[in-house]
Amino acid sequence: MIQVQRPSIGDEELAEVKKVFDTGWLGMGKWVFDFENRIKEILGAGNVVAVNTGTTALHLALDSIGLKEGDEVIVPSLTFVATIQAIVACGAAPVFCDIEGDTLNMDAGDAEKRITARTKVIMPVHYGGLPCNMDEILRIGKEKNLTIVEDAAHAFGSSYNGRKIGAFGDITCFSFDPIKNITCGEGGAITTNDDGLAQVMRKKRILGIDKDTWSRFGQKRDWFYSVNMLGFRYHMSNINAAIGLMQLKKLGRFLNRKREIVERYDKAFRGLSDIGILRKDYENTAFFSYILKIESKRDEFIGFLKSKGIDSGVHYIPNHLQPFFEKYATELPVTETVWKEIVTLPLYSDMTDGDVDLVISSVLEFCKQ
Repeated sequence: MIQVQRPSIGDEELAEVKKVFDTGWLGMGKWVFDFENRIKEILGAGNVVAVNTGTTALHLALDSIGLKEGDEVIVPSLTFVATIQAIVACGAAPVFCDIEGDTLNMDAGDAEKRITARTKVIMPVHYGGLPCNMDEILRIGKEKNLTIVEDAAHAFGSSYNGRKIGAFGDITCFSFDPIKNITCGEGGAITTNDDGLAQVMRKKRILGIDKDTWSRFGQKRDWFYSVNMLGFRYHMSNINAAIGLMQLKKLGRFLNRKREIVERYDKAFRGLSDIGILRKDYENTAFFSYILKIESKRDEFIGFLKSKGIDSGVHYIPNHLQPFFEKYATELPVTETVWKEIVTLPLYSDMTDGDVDLVISSVLEFCKQ
């Protein structure tokens, strides 16, 4: 079965992890700080705070700016549930906004209409790796005095107006879970150019303690520490950072291969009467996923692909339709139309040309039926 997504990992990552094992220091230490510094260089970000998942990156970011009960966060409904759970975990309310039908990204105009006196944050999601309209979203944030927290779980390596996602804006959160553009096994990171906010995040990620254990080790294990704020056990381990450091060396190859596959899919599917393809920016997008739209027979299409040995998926079921978020439900006409049409096709850097050929020929065969 050709999977929808899978990591590209091997002996190089194992060799780097062995180095960590040999030190006997598995927790946060040298590899984590090297990983943060390398991301700073790649993105051009002011500060990088590595954490243990993309979800904790979102929660830590929101908690660090003081999001609390009674506050509202404007967010698209068509996103992974982690985005919404991070908001609710702070006691705040998600206010769902609609999306652009041709990109599945946040509709900035609709987001602006939903601002109230309780709105504190706008949280755009760079769906599939394509950056949202950040000029417009940052304008709204500045004019309304709102913080923009970007969910860039899909977009590590993408650019916007000549700058990497994570280099500008208020706060950007990345995920390095097993299927992302690079993986740490599990991991995440927050970028911000606010030095004071980054310091708060660094303390909160390790239970609010004023110095991490590695720092105490470097100072010959001064035993004294102080806890000055609410914190969480969200820090990244050396093991995960070692995997991530090796993955960063391969980032360019990963992204180029995925871009090649996306361009082949688009060329093959463009013009098919039963298939819709999303608007792309090949030059600036670090493609995370490949989505197409099929107006009818979606389940039949998914079953047909499976019969050919091809897995597929639906990303995502809109969160305002989930039972747990029912009280936040609202009318989202584009979201409610599009989610019934979308299908995710296989896309990962280790796909062979034969894999890609089979996906393309199978889609074309289905459309000829």
